[in-house]
Amino acid sequence: MEVQNLERTDMLVVPESIIADSTIAEASGNASKELPTTAEIQAWIVSYVANLLEIEPDEVDVTIPFDRYGLDSSATVGLTGELADWLERDIDPTLMYDYPTVQALVRYLRTEL
Repeated sequence: MEVQNLERTDMLVVPESIIADSTIAEASGNASKELPTTAEIQAWIVSYVANLLEIEPDEVDVTIPFDRYGLDSSATVGLTGELADWLERDIDPTLMYDYPTVQALVRYLRTEL
């Protein structure tokens, strides 16, 4: 049986300094993920609220407070937890009390995160 040498010559060579820098960033939790746009964040929150309430996304008014939609504290904790996972950032569950509408929350997230 003959063994063939299948050496790849088309592989990308990455300098060690780049590998080390990215490894350090990932290990320290500073790997930067670009924050979604304002429209993407708003669409995500609107979709989440609409699914939760079993309504169409266009029925969610971004200027109406979350509590007027009947979202209780467990729903807001769930929303902020899912949002934090999606954004890959820590989000305080009480944030929705400081920013009680979709519009206010989105504005905060885009400026503060």
